[in-house]
Amino acid sequence: MQLDLNLLTALDALLEEGSVAGAAARLHVTAPAMSRSLGRIRKATGDQILVRTGRSMVPTTRALAMRAQVHTLVQQAQQLLSAQQEIELASLERVFTVRWHDTLTAACGSALITAVRRQAPGVRLRLSAEPGTDDTELRRGEVDLESGSGTPTLPDIRHHLIGTDRLTVAVRPGHPLTEEPLTVERYAAAEHLTVSRRGSLHSPIDDALAHRGLERHVVAAGPTAAFALQLALDSDLVVTLPDAVTRTARKRLGLVTLPLPLPLPEVPLHLLWHQRYDDDRAHTWLRKLATETIRPLFAAPTAP
Repeated sequence: MQLDLNLLTALDALLEEGSVAGAAARLHVTAPAMSRSLGRIRKATGDQILVRTGRSMVPTTRALAMRAQVHTLVQQAQQLLSAQQEIELASLERVFTVRWHDTLTAACGSALITAVRRQAPGVRLRLSAEPGTDDTELRRGEVDLESGSGTPTLPDIRHHLIGTDRLTVAVRPGHPLTEEPLTVERYAAAEHLTVSRRGSLHSPIDDALAHRGLERHVVAAGPTAAFALQLALDSDLVVTLPDAVTRTARKRLGLVTLPLPLPLPEVPLHLLWHQRYDDDRAHTWLRKLATETIRPLFAAPTAP
């Protein structure tokens, strides 16, 4: 037999009100319509549910036993199908996978974890390494929030511009490049280290230099910014990274930073997520918190 789940709402009202007339008024239906619903409930359950005693009706033993469960089911259905309510961060339990470039994680990953723990101690973060390939993990729901320098090409991937950053040069204290004003020729002549998970020895910097008839000497590619900065500290290699990263390295490692003597467009930073999370209150909270955490890194941020 196919059951009409609307009967649960009618049954809940009947058990709460203890009368057909009261249940009808509660659900804004006519008394005959509610009486017919009671008949269908009796047929479905094989129980009278409400029986008349004098001028009133009382629930049967089975009705009393199922009343709490029926009420819980109706409430759960209403919550499931109604507009989302404000989340209770203190009781929120969820695992978010955040895939950021390691330079961004190094600069503010600790601040994000601290902020999340302070507001929602039941939330856990899985900081994932960025493969820099495509958005399939976002589409499959394996990644909740991602960073990127470009806008997505897929229509179901949302993005929000956090801000833009400029590239700066990081070298060890006492490096030859620090002895005189840094020119584009001296910069190109130095030995360089690129940062690329795929081991690329080429970047847009090389294209800009080529337009000036120059070519820099790239001797190695490192997988992460942390590795590259440590290597720069221990050698004469030159690393060119976003200012937010080199600024952090200057404080932690004692590296020297120099302006890049080459006019290049500023590097944008976007947060990306799948459209399934547009109306997810918990995800919206995480995006807002991530924006507030990252924004101080940029000199010219945009509004969230």
